[in-house]
Amino acid sequence: MISRHWRGLARASQAETYVRHLRTETFPTLRKLPGFVSASILSRRLGAGVEFLIVTQWESLDAIVRFAGADPEAAVVPAEVAGMMVEYDRRVRHFEVIE
Repeated sequence: MISRHWRGLARASQAETYVRHLRTETFPTLRKLPGFVSASILSRRLGAGVEFLIVTQWESLDAIVRFAGADPEAAVVPAEVAGMMVEYDRRVRHFEVIE
């Protein structure tokens, strides 16, 4: 199993909107993809806003490629989400889940 990690810093005024977007748009879409396992939202308040770490679990790197495209480490960030962020990762990190 592969764990995919993406970080973004949302404007404080947009934090709730971003979480709602994840719950109503992003996660329902991911659940329909073959090889998707689960997703988690982690957050913490920072001076400039709210930092989010989005962790998704996938059965394989092939499943991630079907989602992200030929460059599996490229972040998939819709324009709507980019507009909510102060800054965000353009590249994701993948980790093999050992246990």
